[in-house]
Amino acid sequence: MEKRTISFSPPDISEAEINEVAEALRSGWITTGPRTKKLEKEIAGWIGTDKCVCLNSQTACAEMALHILGIGKDDEVIVPAYTYTASASVIDHVGAKIVMIDSQKNSLEMDYDAVEAAITERTKVIIPVDLGGVPCDYDRIFEIVERKKSLFKPSNEIQKAIGRIAICADTAHAFGTKWHGKMAGSIADFSSFSFHAVKNLTTAEGGALTWRTINGIRNEDIYHQLQLLSLHGQSKDALAKTKLGAWEYDIVGTWYKCNMTDVVAAIGLAQFERYPGMLARRKQIIGRYNAAFKPFGIETLDHYNAEHESSGHLYITRVPGITPEQRNEIIIKMAEQGVTCNVHYKPLPMHTAYKKLGFDIANYPNAYAFFSNEITLPLHTCLSDEDIEYVMEKYIGILKEYV
Repeated sequence: MEKRTISFSPPDISEAEINEVAEALRSGWITTGPRTKKLEKEIAGWIGTDKCVCLNSQTACAEMALHILGIGKDDEVIVPAYTYTASASVIDHVGAKIVMIDSQKNSLEMDYDAVEAAITERTKVIIPVDLGGVPCDYDRIFEIVERKKSLFKPSNEIQKAIGRIAICADTAHAFGTKWHGKMAGSIADFSSFSFHAVKNLTTAEGGALTWRTINGIRNEDIYHQLQLLSLHGQSKDALAKTKLGAWEYDIVGTWYKCNMTDVVAAIGLAQFERYPGMLARRKQIIGRYNAAFKPFGIETLDHYNAEHESSGHLYITRVPGITPEQRNEIIIKMAEQGVTCNVHYKPLPMHTAYKKLGFDIANYPNAYAFFSNEITLPLHTCLSDEDIEYVMEKYIGILKEYV
């Protein structure tokens, strides 16, 4: 087959997104305004939550959830070692202690027995990660926090209302994922999505935070507090200040600046209209990849089964028996054939920032073992059928040298 150039995860941008952005620019309203508010309503309605807040990144969403919960010094937050830094860095941002958990053997999910054993009186939040769009075992996670209720000591009203350790899911990859028939974003107490350029649905940079209704806490109050936290603690946003004579405002806290703009929300609105078809295409590609690779013993994520339906965000493979050096050789050989691959993820204890915090990869053997032979193939809606055939042909041809 003639050589092709296949990017790892380019944004799927059509004329619909371009036209929507142009309309936003022509409207004269380019910061947070009507398009951002419309996108929030669309997402909340689709997921099945009362409210949604769109911000400038998943990281901002995850951090704002911790602020809403009042997480800070002397608190502990549990997070997996096998994830991207954004899952854990937000814990450090708010001054809490990162409690890192190894993976289960031959799995991307946390070792739930280790999670349960790590819970103390200081544990306030667990951050599970729906890596690749495949949901965690939320039944198990909720069982754990219910069983550990007696240790829980709330430190603000929302913690008291929840009455147990809060589940703040990193759903960066999981926009459109379903678990037991429920949409990701309606399962955990708080869920933070990413709309970064490489995600299934993109706004170039951006994210959304959703939450389940909490008994005794008004969703409107949480929404209002998130608006304050994400816009300098200013009592009115720019849209509200445009009303006649409505210039007056107050600063009620020295907080943050991480709002979404209408220009990027315009991209999201157009993407959202196309999204069901994009999810269906990802499922189709995964089916073709699985059929080609599984006969060769290549291990892949289980994206679709009776328990869940993934968003199909990443096509993660493991090549049994290869070393990290051989894994890197394969990635280079694929690149020489024009196919860009990736690795998801280098476990957090292997990074300088986390080493400085005292983490050592030797304490996370399962995470390291999964990483050592992991290769992520291109999976996106810009791939043609011919591109898919090319990726499969080249990957199988190269792997024959190793398996």
